[in-house]
Amino acid sequence: MKKYLVLVVTTLLLLSSFLAGCSNAKDERKDKAINDKSENASNNSGDQFLFTANEGGSISKISVKNLKVMATFKMDGLVHNIQVSPDGKVVGATIVPNMAMHGDDHSTMDMKGKAIFFNPKTNKLIKEVEVGNHPAHIVFTADGKYVLVTNNEDDAVSVIDRSNYSIIKSIPTGKGPHGFRISTDSQFAYVSNMGENSVSVLNLKTLKEEKKIQAGKTPVTTGLTSDGKTLVVTLNKENALAIIDLSTGKMNKVKVGIGPAQVYIQADNHFAYVANQGTEKSPSHSLTKVDLKSKQVAATIETGLGSHGVVTSPDNKFTYVTNMFDNTVSVIDNSVNKVVKTIKVGKTPNGISIMPK
Repeated sequence: MKKYLVLVVTTLLLLSSFLAGCSNAKDERKDKAINDKSENASNNSGDQFLFTANEGGSISKISVKNLKVMATFKMDGLVHNIQVSPDGKVVGATIVPNMAMHGDDHSTMDMKGKAIFFNPKTNKLIKEVEVGNHPAHIVFTADGKYVLVTNNEDDAVSVIDRSNYSIIKSIPTGKGPHGFRISTDSQFAYVSNMGENSVSVLNLKTLKEEKKIQAGKTPVTTGLTSDGKTLVVTLNKENALAIIDLSTGKMNKVKVGIGPAQVYIQADNHFAYVANQGTEKSPSHSLTKVDLKSKQVAATIETGLGSHGVVTSPDNKFTYVTNMFDNTVSVIDNSVNKVVKTIKVGKTPNGISIMPK
């Protein structure tokens, strides 16, 4: 478990030179594209894209139509989490400096990370924002007002004003905040606190922690149904998914694979998909499909080694899973619960996100 925590918390990424051959002038950097390997990086008309955050120092941009990597953005650092905004206009990623990876005692490091934002179609940089120590996950509010970033070693969440990409608030959370989701009405964020087995409920009107929910051992990531009534939490040390009725507080736990990491609820709220990572020495290689109505496992799907990040297509037909120790993405046909394509991406893929239709 210790190795897992080190991997999750410390292999996040910083992009200190996000642009290829850019000058030091900030106004010039906005006119440059990310340092990528593609020949026609901006020729994206009519396509939809997946993005993976690769801890080996890159972002992969994948065509949903062709299931091929269209561009690889090289980073001077390690990328952990990545998210496309609900309107599809911006991609955000969390970054930690390479210098923070040196030494054994990561808890003593004082190295501010960054959130970076770029245009998913043109690959142009929009903004770099310094956040807290070891930023983990990044999520946009659906109303377009805020972007939130969990800072794992600061026990806080940075609130970024999307209109100008300035930090307007740091909200204290529980210990070791990591993965989270925001309600579709943009009113609440549910942040898993890996260091204290709780979920912080943040009120985005008051920008304060409203309460904590005791979820179970080592909560890694949360998911939330679109009606805001059901919360799901991956419990890494329990090999389980907690399903919580937010109106009553009643909790059910469903056994999944070994070492669950991320969870994603498909658009119609029927199924939650849990990526089972395991550890680097003993990696898991499965995705657990959980029926949220019956609270039963509907299917267990074979993936690559170290399944971590997961997202479903907006039409619920496919699920995409990053396999950290295979450097691949598994494409799963949800109608048959089988992998139909495996895509080679950058080294140690972690977070994954998809553009809306």
